Amino acid sequence: MRVKEVKMPLVTIKNKPGSTSKNYPVRVTTMDAELEFDIDNKTTGKELFEQVCRTIGLRETWYFGLQYVDSKGYIAWLKFDKRVLDQDVPRENPIPFMFLAKFYPEDVSQELVQDITQHLFFLQVKQSILNMDIYCPPEASVLLASYAVQAKYGDYDQLTYQAGMLANEELLPQRVIDQYQMTPKMWEDRIQVWWADHRSMTRDEAEMEYLKMAQDLEMYGINYFQIKNKRHTDLWLGVDALGLNIYEADNRLTPKVTFPWSEIKNISFKDKKFSIKPVDKKAPDFVFFAPKLRINKLILELCVGNHELFMRRRKPDTMEIQQMKAQARDDKARRQLDRSRLAKEKQMREEALREKEDMERRMMALQDEVRSANEALARSEESAELLAEKARIAEEEALLLRQKDSETEAEIKRMRLTSMKTEEEYRQMEFRAREAEMIAMQLRQEAERRLKDEEQLKEDLIRAKLAEKEAKDKLLAATMAQRLPAYAVDGGVYGDGPLPPLGFQSDLPQNGSSTGYAFSGLTSDFSDLKLDPNLDPNLPQNDTEVSCELMTGPDMNQLSLEIEKERVDYMEKSKHLQEQLKELKTEIEVLKVEEKQTDMDRLHDENVEKGESKYSTLRRIRLGTTRSRVSFFEEL
Repeated sequence: MRVKEVKMPLVTIKNKPGSTSKNYPVRVTTMDAELEFDIDNKTTGKELFEQVCRTIGLRETWYFGLQYVDSKGYIAWLKFDKRVLDQDVPRENPIPFMFLAKFYPEDVSQELVQDITQHLFFLQVKQSILNMDIYCPPEASVLLASYAVQAKYGDYDQLTYQAGMLANEELLPQRVIDQYQMTPKMWEDRIQVWWADHRSMTRDEAEMEYLKMAQDLEMYGINYFQIKNKRHTDLWLGVDALGLNIYEADNRLTPKVTFPWSEIKNISFKDKKFSIKPVDKKAPDFVFFAPKLRINKLILELCVGNHELFMRRRKPDTMEIQQMKAQARDDKARRQLDRSRLAKEKQMREEALREKEDMERRMMALQDEVRSANEALARSEESAELLAEKARIAEEEALLLRQKDSETEAEIKRMRLTSMKTEEEYRQMEFRAREAEMIAMQLRQEAERRLKDEEQLKEDLIRAKLAEKEAKDKLLAATMAQRLPAYAVDGGVYGDGPLPPLGFQSDLPQNGSSTGYAFSGLTSDFSDLKLDPNLDPNLPQNDTEVSCELMTGPDMNQLSLEIEKERVDYMEKSKHLQEQLKELKTEIEVLKVEEKQTDMDRLHDENVEKGESKYSTLRRIRLGTTRSRVSFFEEL
């Protein structure tokens, strides 16, 4: 089992004053840490267990235990009423233990109170699925992987997500990966789609959704043991929170018969023979045989612990549990309030950023508009100056023409006076006069044309000045448009007045001949189970019988039916999720490699085709009397 190695400070369980006992190092490995302790030869299992629970802050201790491998290679749980070193623990330095869940709740959402309890269950169940100790169908494996990613990384962010970032994560059972012709990227893409759907889900919520779905798997929370009935048929015994299940040797998914804790009165074993006495006095004892005496002892230990928790769930909560639930509600409400506040602040920041971007776009548009206005104004000024120069030249030409006209008239008069001298001269002068008149006429026509051109140039100059005025008005309007509403960006607030002043410069000549505006630029600042079954501490002899009386309540069956009804209601609410799982299964079905399918996969597919689930199967095999089910077991 893979365990994240986190070194914790060395903790010493202090000896009694005056004691000179030798200390022995102990290493306790939880699902996410490694703890080291020093114990002496008088330290009991209870003292060590309580020290571990105090160290990690765990109060729901009744679900957990300290597991080790004994000298025979069997899994064993540390007994609380015996000294640690008096038990068959490994003779290693340091002595290794695993802190694991020994018993499972019936409904994780209703029973698990502390976050640390939920987190430890999440890590252990997740590892059991990845190790294929718990069978999980491929489509459900993808959904569970998306919850695990949400619990580890938080919300999916398209901006920071990089393809391949999940490649190094162990998210799917190897059995699932081998069954399909799919690349790691194809698996990652399908996990990412569901990961994106879990937005705003906290780590605790994602882990709880993971456990709620995992507890519906057929092999969840079951301890399996090889047994035989009186006919020496090889079978599997499953011990879980609800009772005892019997499985065929080749099928650990679908139980053949079940005995709820409410129907069991007494359990006992003698050597390899294990006997269960039903509440129904008419029913015979339920008897099976285990391969080893150690196995029977472990079965009895698990039966007693699970039955005790089964009865505790059907009684009013103790004061300790009530206090834990009240504290958990307060913590949850406080975290919810913190999340709401953070979500609101995040939303406000996003709105401020969007407003900032909108302001920047508007500022860019205003800058472009002002730039265009400046360019139009510059062009208007150039046109006005050019037209004024042309008008001045035309005026000078007209003046020159008028001077020439005057000179011509004077010359005509002079020539008329002198033309009288002789007739010949007169004729010549007359000819010249006519010629001069024609020239004068042409000059007058030219002068009139020049005058018309001058008038036209004056009109053009007036229009240019009007265009120049319009350009100034547009520029002034663009400048006044900068009065924007208040906004908040990175902690700064601007009021209802204009934004920080624009770099505005004006050049207004007093003579009125030309007008110009220049903008140096527009700028803005947007920065910113504690169980004691009381068993015989020593292994019983072959002629010794160990038994345990299991008390039952009169309303046990009614409470069981109510819990079952709640579970059915939950299944109804998860129809949408089941539809999504069916869609994914259909999508990847074409990529399945039939030769890679395991027996578990075929058995699961057969159950799906029959329309059976974990709970429908349990309801079906509970039908009939205890006597009939005992008879059925004997005939297997």
